[in-house]
Amino acid sequence: MNKEEKKEMDSYEGFLKDVTRFAGGDEERNNIDRPKPEGQSEDIVVKVGERVRQVREKRGLSREDISSRTDIDMTLLSQIEDGKVAPPLGTIIKLAKALEMKMGYFIAGKGDQAYTIVRREDRKTVSRYDSKKIKHYGYEYQSLAPLKKNRHMEPFLVTLEPSKTEEERSTHAGQEFIFVLQGKMEVRLDEEIHILVPGDAIYYDSTVPHLVKCYGPDTTRILAVLYAEK
Repeated sequence: MNKEEKKEMDSYEGFLKDVTRFAGGDEERNNIDRPKPEGQSEDIVVKVGERVRQVREKRGLSREDISSRTDIDMTLLSQIEDGKVAPPLGTIIKLAKALEMKMGYFIAGKGDQAYTIVRREDRKTVSRYDSKKIKHYGYEYQSLAPLKKNRHMEPFLVTLEPSKTEEERSTHAGQEFIFVLQGKMEVRLDEEIHILVPGDAIYYDSTVPHLVKCYGPDTTRILAVLYAEK
């Protein structure tokens, strides 16, 4: 694992990247509902690239068409569709706009329910592991509305672990709302730095260069709601 991969594992941006692998479709829904041995965390992987390819082909578009609409390199687009690369949130948003789809479809499936209730005891924890599932990295999260149809928001409970790695800011279309539940969180918006404690909240445009991470040595737990218009 190189430094860039390790950086993504330890950060909130790593969570945003891994969100693109979570839930949706019958195969993945069966994975979510399947009981796990006691003490074993969920490790749910979604075929985001397969969804992108299916929608693209249904629209009668070529990879060249999508590349020109999104400025995504053809090689990278091929790797995404082939399932070799899990695209970060910003790339998913670009693809959704190019394909005239909602971001949520690629993140957590289309959904088929008018509303969804996720009981506390039914929440599925998704932890980030290395390829051999030996070591746990950086964060874990729980989706709070995986099956709601026509949703514009993606709410998650996210647990962040402290990291000494200096991450880079990210930018993408949309908005993010974060409410701190436990620990301290550092938010960097462009040139500004803010420290939030339990009970504090922040809402910002994701087009502003931003970085979210733990502040101090303790674990941080947050409610994160991601939003992007179609």
